[in-house]
Amino acid sequence: MSTILIKNGRLINRGEEYQGDLLIKDARIEKIARGIDISANKEIDAEGKYVIPGIIDDQVHFREPGLTHKANIATESKAALAGGTTSFMEMPNTKPSALTQELLQDKYDIASQTAWTNYSFFMGASNDNLEEVLKTDKNTVCGLKIFMGSSTGNMLVDDINVLEKLFSNVDMLIATHCEDEQTIRNNLAKYKAEYGEDMTAVMHPIIRNTEGCYLSSSKAVELAKKYDTRLHILHISTAKELELFRNDLPLNQKRITAEVCVHHLFFEDSQYEVLGNKMKCNPAIKSASDRAALMEALLDDRLDIIATDHAPHTKEEKAQAYLNAPSGLPLVQHSLDIMMWYHQQGALSIPKIVEKMSHAPAECFKIKDRGYLDEGAYADIVVYDPETQWTVEKENILYKCGWSPLEGFDFKGKVSQTIVNGHCVFDNGNFTKQGLGSRLEFNRE
Repeated sequence: MSTILIKNGRLINRGEEYQGDLLIKDARIEKIARGIDISANKEIDAEGKYVIPGIIDDQVHFREPGLTHKANIATESKAALAGGTTSFMEMPNTKPSALTQELLQDKYDIASQTAWTNYSFFMGASNDNLEEVLKTDKNTVCGLKIFMGSSTGNMLVDDINVLEKLFSNVDMLIATHCEDEQTIRNNLAKYKAEYGEDMTAVMHPIIRNTEGCYLSSSKAVELAKKYDTRLHILHISTAKELELFRNDLPLNQKRITAEVCVHHLFFEDSQYEVLGNKMKCNPAIKSASDRAALMEALLDDRLDIIATDHAPHTKEEKAQAYLNAPSGLPLVQHSLDIMMWYHQQGALSIPKIVEKMSHAPAECFKIKDRGYLDEGAYADIVVYDPETQWTVEKENILYKCGWSPLEGFDFKGKVSQTIVNGHCVFDNGNFTKQGLGSRLEFNRE
């Protein structure tokens, strides 16, 4: 029997904050109380620190298999662990893309050997793999991913007949990337004709504009309402799209939910001049007014989840001319730090951060026994020191790509310990044992 006792922490759970102790026995939380007097195999003094449920990131790209010069499941889940993420859901646009049950299982097999955290993988949809999609077990796979916009590999689903079949037949959560492909192509052709090779990242939010996002998101919502599909729209980036979502229902009653990513909350389009391709991502980072609207919608629950869309590329790839540089940012190590910084600015409370990064992903995806500091739940726990001062630098970046758009940014507050399934796998900068994470399970009817 393995036990860990966390003493004197400021526990954050289900909207409440209180001083207390937490006892872990084997993989689960055994007891939570104001004071627990018992000897344990390991004791963590959390005086002055926050104790929160582990972050669940519902959208990452860890690039394995096939793109491992950028990242892999081991390197990126280790970076996630250092940032307080204890569970991830990874996207299917690897190489090859996860478009068959066999290819999907290959990713689970890799993760079972190399992941530092808990894991799940989305099944991918294409214009011609409906039969494979319908074989997916909704209780062991987080969902189906549909790219209704440009993507890596054979994954753009732009045939309305295929979309109708997917939305009408799939009985599990469908997660969508929503950008209208024709709008993007038209805008790109216009600016290429005008600027040629002189195009820069400043033009990215103009090419991948609000209209393109809204056309696609509204189409996904229309289909979901038509077929009563369980729809989750990823990385909302515009104020306009927010009209599509409701806040008059509890999350567990919503059939249509939405996610916002930390970079759409943190950056805005004036920063393209400085960061260039380092902040090129899809959907594009938009204006300061869009950013403000996203935060407002997060606070009033039109937006349900905070995630990263962690999508690393090498420095060399990003250093290419705008038209050749790939889209995506590495973010999973720093997502909690970004949101805690927002708390320090007075933008949102720590219980709200925990709601959107831990509780809501668990509820939205119906994850079994995770996402809360509840007795009997799996012990996926983060101890966060709000006083540690540090700067994002190359030396402390754990992504395989070795860079971050946050380099040079000063944070106050840092993860002290990360516990996964009752094991303290990250402890004040030191990593212990790899492979103690588990495949996520889901409670779906």
